[in-house]
Amino acid sequence: MEILNDQYCIQGVPMLPLCETYGSPLYVYDSQKMTEQYERLTGAFDIDHLQINFACKALTNINVLRHFMKLGAGLDAVSIQEIKLGLHVGFPANKILYTPNCVGFQEINDAIALGVNINVDNIEMLEQVGIAFPKVPLCVRVNPHVMAGGHSKISVGHIDSKFGISIYQMPLVHRLVETLGLKINGIHMHTGSDILDIDVFLKAADILFDTAAKFKDLEYIDFGSGFKVQYKLGDISTDIEEFGESMSAKFKNFCKSYGRDLILKFEPGKYLVSEAGYFLVTTNVIKQTTSTVFAGVDSGFNHLIRPMFYNSHHDIVNISNPNGKKKIYTVVGYICETDTFGINRQINEIKPEDILVFKNAGAYCFSMASNYNSRYRPAEVLIQDGKAHLIREREVFDDLLKGQVEIGSL
Repeated sequence: MEILNDQYCIQGVPMLPLCETYGSPLYVYDSQKMTEQYERLTGAFDIDHLQINFACKALTNINVLRHFMKLGAGLDAVSIQEIKLGLHVGFPANKILYTPNCVGFQEINDAIALGVNINVDNIEMLEQVGIAFPKVPLCVRVNPHVMAGGHSKISVGHIDSKFGISIYQMPLVHRLVETLGLKINGIHMHTGSDILDIDVFLKAADILFDTAAKFKDLEYIDFGSGFKVQYKLGDISTDIEEFGESMSAKFKNFCKSYGRDLILKFEPGKYLVSEAGYFLVTTNVIKQTTSTVFAGVDSGFNHLIRPMFYNSHHDIVNISNPNGKKKIYTVVGYICETDTFGINRQINEIKPEDILVFKNAGAYCFSMASNYNSRYRPAEVLIQDGKAHLIREREVFDDLLKGQVEIGSL
């Protein structure tokens, strides 16, 4: 997002008219930024066989999925529905990795029938799948017991996490592999999100390399993701080039000792789309209390839950008043709950009807939206090649009724 002729623009497209055309609130995505992030990531590694799988739970709009498919990405799916979205877009089944958690056997059975790669993250399911499908290659998700990321909600590789098979359970995994004649073709880990300390990630990588060395039929090693992006000016992000250099050297050494070249995989979500997303809202009221000036907008945690759920920071910009003086506001929503987007923020003076933009709204924003308070979910727009494209219609009243069944006698 940049200012051109006193207007905030994306790829030269003015943002204010988007709300006039498509309504408010509105999600807007910049395909050029997605491409830049993908190319920066792939360019950071000196590896012969590198595969980037987009973690589509971050943003599942089919047009975004198709954009990454055209760039050469695979897909990381965590549900049978995400698998079907990927297949619908055109991803080959062999470029989809299914990484579920706490699902039933039937869903894994359905995924196997669709021909995608299966990632198993608990002993019981490994045994059940192995008995039912002894010839299907499987990936094993390892929990390295490494705390990574900002806090426990986004760190998923620690000892109390529900994700993955503990490294201390590997002897049992090997016993099942030998007894059932399983082919383990991949080893996987994901330590969490917002990783800043590269050494922590590399420490977990060493654990995974040691684990992988004991499996003789591997085709790939998947290190998940968790790379941190910049949320505000001066914020620290993962040095992806430094990480890529260190990881490339480690991976090459491992492949040399393993005896053949493997595929190095990552599955970023936030890194690829967070900074490409913007959430536009309209200011309803300016409300002053004894201690606070509130800017109340036409949205809430039904549309953007991350600030309330993860205490995440999203920069807020008044694009209706780019040259206005700075004032202090607490920005809140219209939900009948405490739905505070930002406390004591310096924002150009806000008036009713002004359009505010939340940055870093590409990952886990629309995909976590709901109809709470019976509010409609927003429209989505993709800016591609300097043009705005509607990629999801705004919901209407009939969408709230869809699926409900009226009982005539009541």
